Amino acid sequence: MGLPGELVIYPTAGEATARLARDLAAYLRERLAMTVPVHLALSGGSSAVLLGTALADPTILPASDWANLHLWMVDERCVPPQDPQLNFALLRDTLINRVPIAPTHVHPMPVLDPDGAVKYEAELQRALAVRTPAGERRLDAVVLGMGPDGHTASLFPESPALDERQRLIVFNDGDKVTKPRPRMTMTYPLLNRARFIALLVTGASKQQALRAVAAKAGDFHALPVAGIAPSADARLCWYVDRAAWPHDTGATSMSD
Repeated sequence: MGLPGELVIYPTAGEATARLARDLAAYLRERLAMTVPVHLALSGGSSAVLLGTALADPTILPASDWANLHLWMVDERCVPPQDPQLNFALLRDTLINRVPIAPTHVHPMPVLDPDGAVKYEAELQRALAVRTPAGERRLDAVVLGMGPDGHTASLFPESPALDERQRLIVFNDGDKVTKPRPRMTMTYPLLNRARFIALLVTGASKQQALRAVAAKAGDFHALPVAGIAPSADARLCWYVDRAAWPHDTGATSMSD
């Protein structure tokens, strides 16, 4: 038993998020020393508020680093730009408006465009196409959350996007997709090619799903987070607070 990848556990959500922010910043700086620009994808929801605030700290990433970053959305709710449920609005208020990132390096999802998923995928592919060799055309880092039902990104249990193997961005809908729906989301083929995948999981409501992942007690159709499987040269790390961690499950690593 045990989660795949690395695991760090902190007493509170704030401490787990702060550790993630430090690790992510260190990794982004490492990548920036090798290639420019670097591509980061962030999720919405509660993780966006926590991490956005932490990353906005100017001691985490200097202005010179933000100038060479591109920021992408992992997933988005299909709501108007002024709707407070918009994931991008959360990131805009907690992070984007507080750091010196170029507007042209910020990539909101065009969720109200019927062809938005195709256009967003094309936009991402154009941005990555400048990299050589072709094997480097992948996201540098992705930050995901997890819901109590085990969904991650907007990959919900028993939803059609789980079986997508070609498209990188799709609209996803289904009975188990939480409203507002449909959603636009990155798919496994894109997420699992990222060099660094971080999962931020906080709160007692996540215990049951974490226990199931650690016990390998469900496939990705029932537990979509179980479909996150990075390539051999990538890193997967879980950042968890004590409220979310099932106390009857052995931890592979712990930080206090």
